[in-house]
Amino acid sequence: MGRAPARGGGDAVLPVLIAGAGPVGLALAIELGRLGIDCMVVEKRDGTVPVPKMSQVSARGMEFCRRWGIAGTVRRAGWPAHLPGDVVYQRSFLGPELARLRIPAYAAPDRLPFTPESPCHCPQIFFDPILAAHAKTLTPVRLRYRIGLESFSRDESAVHAVLRDGRTGATETVTARYLVGCDGPGGVVRDALGIGLGGLGVVAHSINIFFRSAGMVTLHDKGWARFHRSIDETGCWSEMIAIDGRELWRLSVFDDPSPEPDAEGYLRRLFGAPFPHEIINVQCWERRDYVAECYGDGRVFIAGDAAHQNSPTGGYGMHTGVEDAMNLAWKLAAMIDGWGGPRLLASYEPERRPVARRNVHLATEAFRAITALPAVTAAAADRAARGEPDPAVEHLRNSIHALSGSEYQKFQYAYEGSPVCITDGTRAPPVEAMHYTPTTRAGSRAPHVWIGEGRSTLDLFGTGFTLLQLGASPPDTQALRAAAKDRGVPLTEVALADPAIAAAYELPLVLVRPDGHVAWRGYNCADDPAQVIDRVRGADT
Repeated sequence: MGRAPARGGGDAVLPVLIAGAGPVGLALAIELGRLGIDCMVVEKRDGTVPVPKMSQVSARGMEFCRRWGIAGTVRRAGWPAHLPGDVVYQRSFLGPELARLRIPAYAAPDRLPFTPESPCHCPQIFFDPILAAHAKTLTPVRLRYRIGLESFSRDESAVHAVLRDGRTGATETVTARYLVGCDGPGGVVRDALGIGLGGLGVVAHSINIFFRSAGMVTLHDKGWARFHRSIDETGCWSEMIAIDGRELWRLSVFDDPSPEPDAEGYLRRLFGAPFPHEIINVQCWERRDYVAECYGDGRVFIAGDAAHQNSPTGGYGMHTGVEDAMNLAWKLAAMIDGWGGPRLLASYEPERRPVARRNVHLATEAFRAITALPAVTAAAADRAARGEPDPAVEHLRNSIHALSGSEYQKFQYAYEGSPVCITDGTRAPPVEAMHYTPTTRAGSRAPHVWIGEGRSTLDLFGTGFTLLQLGASPPDTQALRAAAKDRGVPLTEVALADPAIAAAYELPLVLVRPDGHVAWRGYNCADDPAQVIDRVRGADT
């Protein structure tokens, strides 16, 4: 992608200041940058990611990477394409395999029919640097590491942020039209706004043991898999994930409140005996269930872990945060470019907070389902290994398939009741654990359909509104086009006569927002096209 020209800035006032250069802050900066909006990202750390907390980019996240032109880079970074993504259940590496959920290698054809991308194993030690490198190619984006947000004040027209240089201690004040806190659960922004948290709180005290063992895979008979979950007389107590498909691994112990955990003892328990390894990092952390009571105040917003915290089970954390960024970016750009209405930014919270509450709940339930898997004794495992029936092992095998539907669930939502979407009163498709029904109901993600070789309908969206004219004889759209032009709303029309695309998009006219969600659909140009445009840009009365 070429370097986007900057706009919306001035000598004294920065359009957008972003606190935090994790994946959510970087995603927001990239999306603003490609829309040509000047922004600055400040991060108190030095930008290195020594420990991989996140391990997978969701299919929806990969759709955004596709938009940014970095999907191929992400796929090549973290996991060899020929290795399977299997999930193995075992007592230990030296004990018998109890069950296996087979997941094809990334080199296999796309597995999900409703997206042009599939989820990708790309741990944060690889993913964050890819995002940062891409952000640096965009002229409007400025990344500043070792610079932390210390405090801020506000008035009617701007936010005044005090930044501190972590190397020199020097401070400076930056004035911005908007501030977005992507600075995590302990960040400055949410705390300064006094926003409380609701939810279940801490659901477990977990331990991550990050270690290196180059020859580990040759010492057991399980072969390559992405996850190994350990089950013994105590139940399912841990999972180990392969980080790079070579020598890096992370063992997560589900619940141990000990302030000084026995990392070596856990690794022996994992493997079944001592084995060659080097422990790189041991981290005790809280597995949480929290959602912020609100998502901002005036010109200041929060996103990502500052707004919601969940168990990493199912991969909902970064997925939800990046979707926050994509929802907020185009709305900030619309305000800075002058065509957004006074209620556009107010739509961020009612659209995103219900999704976060849902995803946090799903993550907690997925964690509880895994830790509730039946205990398996050594005798039961031996019986199963001999091919003899065992109730506990059969229960386990019957249970694990219900744990694999998270990628479907990540698409199964719409911005119901959004103040900037126009509903037509139709019912949402049924929600099923292992099935997703694409739809163009207002607030839904617009469906993926292949247009031609390697090109998806999703590739049509991203810079402004897109009005799709579906079928062989779509209705006239001149009045809607004129209303958008009159209000300065960027609108591109695309005619798609392909019957398969028309069927997937259901109605002859579908208006898609820059974030890829449907704003409106209809059989004709609507009785009042100006009212449609005003509603979707947040300006209706």
